[in-house]
Amino acid sequence: MKNIFLITKREYLTQVKKKSFVILTLLAPVLMIGFAALIAFMFKANESTSTFNVVDKSGLFVGNLKSTDKIKYVFVPAVNEKSLVATLKDMDGIEGLLIIPELKNQNYDGLQKDSKLLINKKIGFDTKTKVASDLAKIIRKEKIKTLGISENQMKNLDANFELNTQNVVDNKSSDNDLSFGVKSGLAMVLMYAVFMFIIIYGVRVMRSVLEEKNNRVVEIIISSVKPFELMMGKILGVTLVALTQFSIWITMSVIGALFLNTGFAAMNNQIPGGEQSAEMMQKFDFQQIAGEVSHILLDMNVALIIGVFIVFFLLGYIFYSSMYAAIGSAVDNETETQQFTMFAIIPLMVGMYGSFTIMNNPEGPLGFWLSMIPFTSPVAMIARIPFGVPVWQIILSASLLLVSTLLMIYIAAKVYRVGILMYGNKATAKELWKWIRS
Repeated sequence: MKNIFLITKREYLTQVKKKSFVILTLLAPVLMIGFAALIAFMFKANESTSTFNVVDKSGLFVGNLKSTDKIKYVFVPAVNEKSLVATLKDMDGIEGLLIIPELKNQNYDGLQKDSKLLINKKIGFDTKTKVASDLAKIIRKEKIKTLGISENQMKNLDANFELNTQNVVDNKSSDNDLSFGVKSGLAMVLMYAVFMFIIIYGVRVMRSVLEEKNNRVVEIIISSVKPFELMMGKILGVTLVALTQFSIWITMSVIGALFLNTGFAAMNNQIPGGEQSAEMMQKFDFQQIAGEVSHILLDMNVALIIGVFIVFFLLGYIFYSSMYAAIGSAVDNETETQQFTMFAIIPLMVGMYGSFTIMNNPEGPLGFWLSMIPFTSPVAMIARIPFGVPVWQIILSASLLLVSTLLMIYIAAKVYRVGILMYGNKATAKELWKWIRS
């Protein structure tokens, strides 16, 4: 244990003291925010205002078809239709001509069928959809008037049926839309965190082993310590590096959230986006929604969620890091690692993408088995835990994962012991099996 502690300390300090670690740890959240802002800017930069001349022979849309910041409607007399059609292809600043025929005998279906939009350039799918939606809303209102139904009556007819459900087992009400959304979001964040950290730091363990093997440094190290001690020291050292980075990011996120929350009221009237953003701010009470979200989070068993996350993250990380360490010791270069790393990545991907389906049915058979199989349980159990999982399933899954982790450490140590001293011999499945049995 003393040697494992010394190697763990060395591996941890070596990684943490690197400038790249400090820079990436501090700048990663900023880079992620900047990347998201860049994507948003690119979408915004590609937006443009489309202007359409409108010939309305029905008389239904004059005064009702409103322009927005993205689409402008310019109504023109019907007598100018032929000349506008003839000169449309040479017009600048006008993207199209919307021709709406006369309405005969309240035949709205015929009106929709005969309406057409002539364009002189390619327009986006969103623009075409928005024009069709604007027309459909006005026609819908006219149909309501024809039927003699008021707007309030129509809203009453369109009202959703809110079904209140209660679980007789725990005597609690079932999740509403907001509660389900909060739990799903929390499950996805935790699931992605485990998935990404296992892959990123598992690969780091593999590269560290491969680097020491190629530099022949490992030959000097194992003259003083056992191969098993060296392998475990590397795994635990990188584990502490991952936890350190994760803790820093959580702290930065909390501080950033508090800072944004403090300045939110002052920024309330200065959010970019024009009228659309202003309407959205008026429509939603963000303070009330934030309070409801906080209430939903506090109503969960936070201690259990954190405990399960830590246990399954650590066990899952050690499980896969042992596998990556064995791969790093069995090959001579990074090119050869590609044929073996898929055995570590594919199970994690199955657990992650399978977890998207179990969010709608956390107690279903797929969710149960994915959270029990050690290869997928580090991801699947964490995706289930916000929705509530029976204690016996958590204990059973953690026990299976613990036993499998110890078994994987044992197998990896067998491969590592032989592989780190093997050069120029391409590892095959047969060779690996021979190393394990030796």
